[in-house]
Amino acid sequence: METGITGHGSPEAAESRIHRGTNQSGMRDHNERLVLSLVRRHGSLAKSDIARMTGLSAQTVSVIMRELEVDKLLVRQAPLRGKIGQPSIPMALNPDGAYFIGLKIGRRSAELVLIDFLGNVRSMLQHSYRYPAPRETVEFVTSGMKTMRGELTPAQDKRIAGLGIAMPFELWNWADTAGAPRDVMDEWRHRDIRADIQAQCEFPVYLQNDATSACGAELVFGKAGAARDFVYFYIGAFAGGGIVLNGHLFGGPTGNAGALGSMPVPGPDGKPTQLIDVASIAMLEKALNARGVEASHLWTSPEDWGEIGVELDDWIACASQALAYAIVAASSVIDFEAAVIDGWMPKAVRRRLVDAVVEAIGNIDGEGLNLPAVREGTVGIHARALGGASLPLSERFLIGSTTISRSA
Repeated sequence: METGITGHGSPEAAESRIHRGTNQSGMRDHNERLVLSLVRRHGSLAKSDIARMTGLSAQTVSVIMRELEVDKLLVRQAPLRGKIGQPSIPMALNPDGAYFIGLKIGRRSAELVLIDFLGNVRSMLQHSYRYPAPRETVEFVTSGMKTMRGELTPAQDKRIAGLGIAMPFELWNWADTAGAPRDVMDEWRHRDIRADIQAQCEFPVYLQNDATSACGAELVFGKAGAARDFVYFYIGAFAGGGIVLNGHLFGGPTGNAGALGSMPVPGPDGKPTQLIDVASIAMLEKALNARGVEASHLWTSPEDWGEIGVELDDWIACASQALAYAIVAASSVIDFEAAVIDGWMPKAVRRRLVDAVVEAIGNIDGEGLNLPAVREGTVGIHARALGGASLPLSERFLIGSTTISRSA
């Protein structure tokens, strides 16, 4: 059934709607989100284009787009003049229509990012550490948000529509692997980081697994082609991933679907192990430390690791074999169009890793399977933080919201 929106209101009312949406959950009306999703996907669209794509009447589309323009979520583009009739006026997303904050809590660093409605990064802060501690993380967020919001005008600040947290679930279980004191890591078991941050925010705060969030960033902001079904791997301190089905991020009933780091794969000795124990950057760090090489630059300089040597070669060889088996195994369950690999690493290393995965898949018996095309991710090192920022964007403004947790 078609849904129309009536009433325009003042600019103050438009800003208020950014926070409350058009229903009690804070989400835009379904048809509004459908229009915003289509405009985001295509860059700009005229009313006639949207009516044709959605099956909504021209009148309904006109009402919806007029309301979105009044709310400053859409802006008019230059008219397109055809040979016959009135020129069509494409509408595009207004970069200043809404802002979103993303927080990535990783095993070796935290990031805080502010993006606009198009996904452009307006501000980013990073904090590196040996291991994550709840109190220091909250202090980083408190200080970082004060800095970021201080750079916005009052009108822009009112358009912050939410904050998304991307972090590993059950972080306390990684004490030994992360080399962290067990008592400090155990604090995560008893702290509700989402509630702690929500107490500082007048906008909603959301929470999702970090690797799944990175997958969401590829879905919302990525440019890896038109694949609507893909398996996604993010290689950070630990390997993880996510699944996209029919153009939607699939989290499952608990949000832990696509826990690819736990997938069984052959280890270097041929015995079964988990992907996380082979393909994680922590394994490269461990190999460098064993040779007496200080490896903090793996976390502080992800754009350029410099010359590493044979340890990098060995890690790529082992990681690519494990990823190849994981991709083939995943393809036996779901007919994916693509397998996307991204991570906290220089682009040149990512390219080498993907090339090695393609080669390794060629040596695995895939009879009976339609194996996916293996591609590099297009979001890059900040995918988890940007994925966090995409949580309120997807939940409140787009079709196909993800499986996430939200604070009360």
